Amino acid sequence: METGKIVRGLLPAAEAGIVGRGGVAAAGRFRALTLFADAEDTPQAARRMAVGTLTSWDLGGLAADVELCVSELVGNVVLHVITDRHPMEPGHRPVVTLALRSWPRWLFVEVADEDSDPPTLPLGDGFGPDLAEDLPEALLPDHGRGLHIVRTLADGLWWVPEEGGGKSVFCRFDLDGGSGGASSMAADGGLSA
Repeated sequence: METGKIVRGLLPAAEAGIVGRGGVAAAGRFRALTLFADAEDTPQAARRMAVGTLTSWDLGGLAADVELCVSELVGNVVLHVITDRHPMEPGHRPVVTLALRSWPRWLFVEVADEDSDPPTLPLGDGFGPDLAEDLPEALLPDHGRGLHIVRTLADGLWWVPEEGGGKSVFCRFDLDGGSGGASSMAADGGLSA
């Protein structure tokens, strides 16, 4: 598909989807899709795009891990759909953009949304080790495990605020045999590679 081409009729979430170019440069590839964040099938459309793209780029070995990361990151946007850019515009529908970038050594997955609040990893419920043996599930929160999953599967995880509001969350997969899960939380509570 060409840059700027509007995708219609595929899925309700993709009615406003804008598909990015097939290649950024000779050494790299790029594909992006913008979807309505409040559409029920947005996570499904994002997963399909990610898996289809990786398959076409001969990176199918990463498809399962990337699909799960995309599902978690896009799911966070859908769940928390708060916008900074157009909160007062009547009829505004928030969007989420999924972008995949591949270079010879890395695959970058970016999920951009209109909310400036930073992503956070929950701390859990504060049960002590004395209860851990009897209640191991007490050590994990009931929700908010998605970034833990992404951090475990990806080789890097970070976020950046956008100038006009909103943010992008990135995860990196090393294509040269990276170990996965190399990212860590920064001291200030942000995500870092």
